[in-house]
Parts: sequence; structure tokens; C-alpha cells
Amino acid sequence: MTPDRPPIRLLYIDDDRGLSRLVQKELGRHGYEVTLAPDGDAGLDLLNDGVFDIIALDHYMPGREGLDVLPCILDRAAPPPVVYVTGAQEGRIAVAALRAGAADYVIKDVSEDFTALLRSALEDALLRRRLERENEEAQELVRLARDRAEAMLREVNHRVGNSLQLVSSFMSLQQRHLTDEGARAALREAQARIEAVAHVHRRLYTSGDMESVEMDAYLEGLVDELCKSLGPDGSAPNITLQAASIWVPTDQAVSLGVVVTELVTNAVKYAYGPGQGGEIRVILEPDSTGRRAILTVEDDGPGLGDGKPKGTGLGGKIITAMASGLRSAVEFDGAHKGVRARLAFDL
Repeated sequence: MTPDRPPIRLLYIDDDRGLSRLVQKELGRHGYEVTLAPDGDAGLDLLNDGVFDIIALDHYMPGREGLDVLPCILDRAAPPPVVYVTGAQEGRIAVAALRAGAADYVIKDVSEDFTALLRSALEDALLRRRLERENEEAQELVRLARDRAEAMLREVNHRVGNSLQLVSSFMSLQQRHLTDEGARAALREAQARIEAVAHVHRRLYTSGDMESVEMDAYLEGLVDELCKSLGPDGSAPNITLQAASIWVPTDQAVSLGVVVTELVTNAVKYAYGPGQGGEIRVILEPDSTGRRAILTVEDDGPGLGDGKPKGTGLGGKIITAMASGLRSAVEFDGAHKGVRARLAFDL
């Protein structure tokens, strides 16, 4: 035993007094502090009163056999590892002990090899226990670091969402001071784009999942916001949503939200005349394979006419850029009476 290494506290439970004394003497030379117990009940009493690093447990003892005592040891909180001691012809018993939770077993005899084999088994069991403990501690540190990172990311999303909401509020304020309807409309469209991104960050802030967004809930909030911003006086067409519960990564959710915003904004502007009413439908559903999803925005208006989307072209460029990020493209269904835009993307 080296001065800087404390003794290994071994509880040796065996009714063979001669062998027990031999174990105590031989292992004492190698840095073990060996406490002897003549049977299982005495061993359990010593375990109640003291602290041990490891236990060696014999099978055949008066009263209760080792297999009866082993569960009583392992049922304790943070029990020490147990090395089972059994006879040379009792492989079945050794296997039963291992299945019951013993760390190892040693064949019992009176030769000098027994104490050497016992010491090797004890040290292996202690090494495994130390490695298990270090692994658990490392996993706990990883868990704590992950929790801290998620908390920080949640706070970042909260702050980003609040900042975007503040920008949106400034734009709403500015709209009320403008008399030019074109400028007001441009601000409304820009505000809707900002809200599409802000909704993602609000979802991430309130969700336990920092990496993905549940699209049905996200689109529900986005559509509700579009209804308020694009038709605050109730003059806009009715926007309906039919969305499956699909989880997508954060970046995909942002792109899909912006695409929906642009397509709905175009439909509000061009599908129906003032006071005409009508419906704009937003649909998100998985395809038949379950590996892709299809986003559809459609209306029952006059359609594209010359086959090209109307407007300045900025919205179209934004849609193309967002769809490209999804490794896809928006396609228009020429057979549909109004405008039907579809975007298929990988899940």
C-alpha cells in the first residue's frame, strides 16, 4: 500500500475460517483492509454499520446461501460490487450469480492461486465500477452543458422574437402615419415577412425542442397573424388552414413560413376584387411515401392569366430563394381554376 492510496475496504463473507484468515493475511499485504463475516446475516449487519469498497461472497454457508444474500446486498442504494466465490464444479451457480448481478466470480480452493485470482477479480471489478462512475459523471456533465446550452438558445430565440416583434410594431406605427396607399401596402408586406420569421422564434422559445418546429401549430399562428395584418378591417378573403402535424428543422420552418406569407399575400392582392370575398386555402400534408411533404396555397380567383405571377417580382424572388433552400421549387397547377401553388420538400 502506497502512502497516497487509502486501503481497499473488503468485506469477505465466508464460513470457512481458515480460508478467511488466509485471504485476510494475503490481501492485507496488497493494500486491502479485510473485514471477515462468518455468514450472510453477519455480513449484512457489517454492511449496515460500515462502508466497504467491494464484497467477496461465498456460496455455501450456514443459514442462507450466497444466492439468497446477493439480492439483499444489491438492493441497497449504491451497493459495492460483489465477487462471487464458488466451488470448482459449480459453473451453473457461478452463472446464476452473474445473472443476479455479481460483478465476477472466482473458483474456491485452498491453493495459493485462489488469493491471487481473488485479488485479480476484485481489482477488475473495482476498475469497472470506477469506469462506470466516471462515465456517469461525464454523462451528467454533458447533460448539464446541454441544458445550459438549450436554456441559452431558448433565451436567444426569446430575445430575437421580441426584437422582431418590436420591428413589426414600429412598421405598424409607421403605416398609420402614411397617406400613400402604395407605401402602406409595401410596409404591410414587409411586416408580414418579419412576422413569419418571428413566429418561428416564438415557437422555439416556448417549445422543449430547440431544433425543430411543429408546422401545424406554427402555421396556425402565422395564418392568424396574416388575417390580422393583411385584412385588419375584415375586407380580406377568408384564409383557411389544413395542416398535418409535421415536425421540420428550424431553417425549413422559416423558409416555409416565408413562402406561405408571400403566396397568401399575393392571393389577397390579386385573387378577388374589393368586397368580393372568397377563400384562400393553405394545406400541408405528407405525400404517400411519408418521406416528403407538400405545401399548397390555392384560391378560386381568375388565375394567372398570362401564366406569370403578378406584382413587382420581389415576392417571386423571395419565394424562389426560400424554395431553393429547401432544395425544391414552387410549381403552379395550370389545370386549377384559380391559382394553385405547390411546393414539395424532403422531411
